[in-house]
Amino acid sequence: MSIQLRETILECLAEAQSDLNEKKQKSLQTLATITKVSPQNRNLLAQTNGAIPALLQLSKSSFPNIHILALSILFNLSLNPNIKRSLADMDIIFYLNSVILSPSSTEISKLAASLLCSLAMLDKNKAKFGVAGTIQVLVKAISRPKNPAAHHLLSTLAELVLFHGNCTVAVQSGAVPVLVQVVESTEGEDLAGTSLTILGLLARFDEGLTALRKTDEIVRKMLEVLKGRSMLSKEGAAEILLRLFDDSEGYLRDALMLPEFSSVLADISVRGSGKAREKAGLLMKKLMEASFNSTTDGVSGFLQW
Repeated sequence: MSIQLRETILECLAEAQSDLNEKKQKSLQTLATITKVSPQNRNLLAQTNGAIPALLQLSKSSFPNIHILALSILFNLSLNPNIKRSLADMDIIFYLNSVILSPSSTEISKLAASLLCSLAMLDKNKAKFGVAGTIQVLVKAISRPKNPAAHHLLSTLAELVLFHGNCTVAVQSGAVPVLVQVVESTEGEDLAGTSLTILGLLARFDEGLTALRKTDEIVRKMLEVLKGRSMLSKEGAAEILLRLFDDSEGYLRDALMLPEFSSVLADISVRGSGKAREKAGLLMKKLMEASFNSTTDGVSGFLQW
């Protein structure tokens, strides 16, 4: 069976490089089918001499069908953990960066972002993307209004910022204001939720927290999220508020000045997901302590007077 499959792969690769578009498309469809479901088939294709460079070249075709099929096969190959590292070649990364920034079709943009995300799932690849400029490319593409591939791009950025070095690059590339803008837009709850997750990851480090502190009315903006967004968004907003409250008492005072804040937290602590309830409980505890300290300080000042 493996001999017959190897012969099929070699035949398809040869036909994919012919001058006839119909032949190219048919052979690539066959390769896409055999690599879609079988890890063994992916390994066999990846180990075939010249296969990956040939697919990369075909993915640059000016014919959308050929372009999409070649990218689809590369994405299928990337599903195998043992192939991710060899696919994360600088030439491939630079090429995917250029696809994301170019005015491609929605399907091509989504495929390129999905391939980047798949390759970024291997921890040993993460730093390479930071060096290759992928973070800057993602931030720029996400900042474009109504980008049809926004969800895929955000998922890729979320994967990459799990590595601290990429967090620094993301903050320096202006990711925080771009992500806050996505949260405030009405383009979709899933986009807001993923953006808040990324902001929470960036806020783990000083550079990310510093950028969040520069955001006007950040506490009020997070309250708006807590009031009516998806549970993923609420979890993300609560995480950001916890980091801000731990960073400075000023944010706690800002929260105490917002009349709805306590009641919104109380509602989440009863009706939220397990993670949201836990975070809401921690926020309420911090608010109560800040309120008590404020009252105590006031009484102490009065007695001294």
